[in-house]
Amino acid sequence: MVNSHRGEIEAVLDGKRLTLCLTLGALAELEAAFDADDLQALAKRFETGRLKASDIIKILAAGLRGAGHVFADEEVAQMRCERGLAGMIDIVAKLLEATFAAKT
Repeated sequence: MVNSHRGEIEAVLDGKRLTLCLTLGALAELEAAFDADDLQALAKRFETGRLKASDIIKILAAGLRGAGHVFADEEVAQMRCERGLAGMIDIVAKLLEATFAAKT
């Protein structure tokens, strides 16, 4: 079961229900991957809503690793989602919202 207070989400990839979470380590990985100076710059980059396929792979892979799964980016690139690309984009959007959205 996911803990939304920790920024966890659940997604079905390759027919398996998996938890994703952008931990500090996962966020540091994304800062390096996107050459972002800090978390604010990383969040600002994602706010544009413009993502390349390689961006989606990096975000999903970091989220999976942040939740404790062992997947290389290359493995994530081969994963399938029930709704295809739209499903992958939805997972990334939910993960970023769980991480960066202000909680009340």
